[in-house]
Amino acid sequence: MAIGGVDVRVENQIVRFVTKQAIDQELVVAQLAGHRSGDIVIKALEKPRATLVIDSDGRIIVHGTHRVDAARAAAKELLLRLGMDDSGLQTELGPVIASFNFENEIKVESLDFDLSAGKANFDQRLGCAIINDSRHNLKLYIWPNGKCVATDARHPNMVAMSAVYWKGQFEEMQYFVA
Repeated sequence: MAIGGVDVRVENQIVRFVTKQAIDQELVVAQLAGHRSGDIVIKALEKPRATLVIDSDGRIIVHGTHRVDAARAAAKELLLRLGMDDSGLQTELGPVIASFNFENEIKVESLDFDLSAGKANFDQRLGCAIINDSRHNLKLYIWPNGKCVATDARHPNMVAMSAVYWKGQFEEMQYFVA
C-alpha cells in the first residue's frame, strides 16, 4: 500500500475469532497435538501458515498472518479438524505490525523531542529511535538507514498517515542526512 510516496507493508495482523460454541482446549491438545502453556493452548499450522492460540474463553487468536482472510482460513481449518461448525465466526481485529522505508538516512541519535504529536528518544540498545506517536496511536522504530517498523497500529492506513506526517516533520527539522 503506497500513500504519500510511502509504501507500507503489513508484517503481521493479530486477529481473534469468536465461535458460537467455545473451543475445548483439551480437544485441541488431544486431537490436534496442541501444546498447553499456562491457561492457553498453542497450535501451529503449516497450511495456512499461522500460529493459533486458544485462550481460556475458547476463542481463537491467530498470529503470523498479514491478511484477515488468511487468518480466517486458519481459524476455519482448526474448527474443521475438530469437527466443529465454522458458521457464525465473529472477527475481532487486533494490532498491526507494519514496515516502511523513508528511502533516506536519518540522524536517529538526534531524535530526542517531545511534541504534541509524539515523544521521541534514541534507544542505544536497539540502535534506533523510538517515537510514541500519540497523533496516530502507534509506536515507530526508526533505524539510521530509514527503515521503520510500526507496532500497536490499528490499521495499515494509520501507519501510512504516520509515515507521511513524520517524513514531513523530519524534512522540516532537517533530520534526514543530506
